[in-house]
Amino acid sequence: MRNDQQAITEDQWHQARLIWDYHQMRHELRPVDVAIGLGSHDLGVATRAAELYRSGLFPTLVFTGGNSPTTKARFPRGEAVHFREHAIGPGVPAEAILLEPNAGNTGQNITLSRAVLAAAGMHPTTVLLVSKPYMQRRSFATARKLWPDVEILCASEPLEFGDYVKSIGDEKLVLDMLVGDLQRVIEYPTRGFAIEQEVPEDVRAAYTSLTHDGFTGRLIS
Repeated sequence: MRNDQQAITEDQWHQARLIWDYHQMRHELRPVDVAIGLGSHDLGVATRAAELYRSGLFPTLVFTGGNSPTTKARFPRGEAVHFREHAIGPGVPAEAILLEPNAGNTGQNITLSRAVLAAAGMHPTTVLLVSKPYMQRRSFATARKLWPDVEILCASEPLEFGDYVKSIGDEKLVLDMLVGDLQRVIEYPTRGFAIEQEVPEDVRAAYTSLTHDGFTGRLIS
């Protein structure tokens, strides 16, 4: 925790874990036609995608993402470009990776990756989305809306909540991100961005509690 941060209470940690657990899709992984690594600030996405490629789950990997305000400094040449380089290091052959360097949001990650695959003559029926752990449910809902004829599976680094918080190094930011993604899961279906998903009452209560406590840094208006 940064020195300038207010300590997070035990109850707030409990509420955050409820939301963290809800965001996990817990899909059983199996071979698919292609994987798509969703760009973000988290290089663990590329690490996990490389591990799953080496395990033989898919022959082709797309990395997608341009830049956002939170990634421009870290990935000046774009998220997808840096993810690709990070994956090649652990042994993914360059020819197995397709690059989509322009997407600025999750919807564009899906639609532009689909276009890149089509341009390469690929029309998959099964797709594995590799994302940040707390982004699984939102990316699944987005892909099911925009690519309904494809079976979608989700994966991320197999980290426990506490380990993920330590890896980011900013407790307040992580809770802000969990709350922000849950807001999008709830609201995006009404905007036509994603399919609707059931949100359990205890998860909704956790969302209400944490927003009341000021974990609002990643909310949309």
